[in-house]
Amino acid sequence: MTFRKMAGAVACAVAMGLQGCASIVGESSYPVAVSSTPPGAAFEIVNKNGVVVHSGNTPGTVTLESSRGYFSGQTYTLHFKKDGYADKTVTLDSSLSGWYWGNILVGGLIGMLIVDPLTGAMYKLPEQASADLGAPLAGSSSGTLKVGLIDDLTPAQRERLVLIN
Repeated sequence: MTFRKMAGAVACAVAMGLQGCASIVGESSYPVAVSSTPPGAAFEIVNKNGVVVHSGNTPGTVTLESSRGYFSGQTYTLHFKKDGYADKTVTLDSSLSGWYWGNILVGGLIGMLIVDPLTGAMYKLPEQASADLGAPLAGSSSGTLKVGLIDDLTPAQRERLVLIN
């Protein structure tokens, strides 16, 4: 092997040793699809520090950071609201990326203990977050007023009426 080839191989090995596997292959921010049943709910995303990082309406996609700092994954709380439905809160947690374990083969200790934890690439987020707001609340309507006449009631219904003064 010539000196040039040897120097090139050493340079490549050093460059790979200074990188983290998850930093090379993975991401530190992820697109998350946010949806609700029924659609059209307003949502707000709050990070673990209590800061609102995004708000919008479902369905939508938002890009979120997977890390909160050195060796700290991020946790988000999503608040969903829609008129006529109960509010819903969903938690979105980061988890350890499978690429992080690639440091055992490629990135070494530098990648495992420094690069990937600092860049946040050691964590990943789920691809989607959703909330089922359930059935419409009792007494809520679509904004229409229904008027009934006493003449439209059956005799049995009329017997159950209570006079209010």
